[in-house]
Amino acid sequence: MALIKLFLATLAIHSACGMYSKKDDVVELTEANFQSKVLNSDDIWIVEFYAPWCGHCKNLVPEYKKAATALKGIAKVGAVDMTQHQSVGQPYNVQGFPTLKIFGADKKKPTDFNGQRTAQAITESLLAEAKKTVAARLGGKSTGGNSGSGSGKRGGGGSGNDVVELTDANFDELVLNSKDIWLVEFFAPWCGHCKSLEPQWKAAASELKGKVRLGALDATVHTVAANKFAIRGFPTIKYFAPGSDASDAQDYDGGRQSSDIVAWASAKAQENMPAPEILEGVNQQVVEDACKEKQLCIFAFLPHILDCQSECRNNYLAMLKEQSEKFKKNLWGWIWVEGASQPALEEAFEVGGFGYPAMTALNFRKSKYAVLKGSFGKDGIHEFLRDLSYGKGRTSSLRGNAFPKIEKTEKWDGKDGALPAEDDIDLSDIDLDKTEL
Repeated sequence: MALIKLFLATLAIHSACGMYSKKDDVVELTEANFQSKVLNSDDIWIVEFYAPWCGHCKNLVPEYKKAATALKGIAKVGAVDMTQHQSVGQPYNVQGFPTLKIFGADKKKPTDFNGQRTAQAITESLLAEAKKTVAARLGGKSTGGNSGSGSGKRGGGGSGNDVVELTDANFDELVLNSKDIWLVEFFAPWCGHCKSLEPQWKAAASELKGKVRLGALDATVHTVAANKFAIRGFPTIKYFAPGSDASDAQDYDGGRQSSDIVAWASAKAQENMPAPEILEGVNQQVVEDACKEKQLCIFAFLPHILDCQSECRNNYLAMLKEQSEKFKKNLWGWIWVEGASQPALEEAFEVGGFGYPAMTALNFRKSKYAVLKGSFGKDGIHEFLRDLSYGKGRTSSLRGNAFPKIEKTEKWDGKDGALPAEDDIDLSDIDLDKTEL
């Protein structure tokens, strides 16, 4: 327990101060400034999404700083600490660290940097992007993130206005049939509180661009939409989760300053992050990709398919998926294997034999693990994972202090197991009436 507390304390210290300082030419990006510095900028950016405990991230630091200094006046180099600002990376499906993305001419469509992690390769890639952007500008194509969209009194139209004007005609298509998160203000033009909210709403819309969409609907004109949500006072703000219908709308209960709106909406964006996938550990690559750069990796050892057929196994997987959803903000990796299919792994964790199902949690970098001692059920697993998230629990060291070899196995086909067919024995040549003495 003391080791886990020490580890989490160290992690917290690193998270607080990050890997770059104000003296560096690398710009520290956060939930508060990412929109204004990157998305609303005409500059070309390369952005690193990192975690302070990530070994590969630490190795990149000197080369990344060197590239930032070399690119001064040409392109911007930034970094986001994902342990502190998860919602920044959420729209870009950041799953591992470090992830580097280039925000060029079209800020809405950043591209992955897949080159070598050297200052030379990074600068060459940014110079190529700069050349492409110049060519686009000479060709008359607009760049940068400051253009508005739509028209109307409260939405779009003006420079820097990212509020979407909503009407009876477009509400269902844009909001209810959307995969985006929405906050919608229902207002009346004569309402004093609505007028006071307007600049705060516009500022929040710009800061939340790419994460949460903010809209405004004149309820005195577009009465169909207003009546659908029983709007009686102004302003009324409603929250719509992705894929929600009219009955799912929730009341906004935060403050009316832009900072309040941004904080409330960012929390909702985190809630809507996709849960990590529960991967079957069929080879070394799958396991290492899922676990190596994560703070913790959860391993589930499920019974053999002959002991627990498809319905039974799917019930276990559904339970694991439910828990991964509850703890998704921790950004853990999740692996399951069939009992006895990975003997070296079971030996390293000191689980298995006839004890299936079983669960362990591994700190890959520290080669430390904890074993679920309670029941392998919803409550037992939840308590085990909750304690880990709080830094509680007893840990042990992997045997040999090294991660074991993962045997290559066939991926489960989702079907029931079947006993192997037995060979028929031909008894025609045996005279059963004679008995040899």
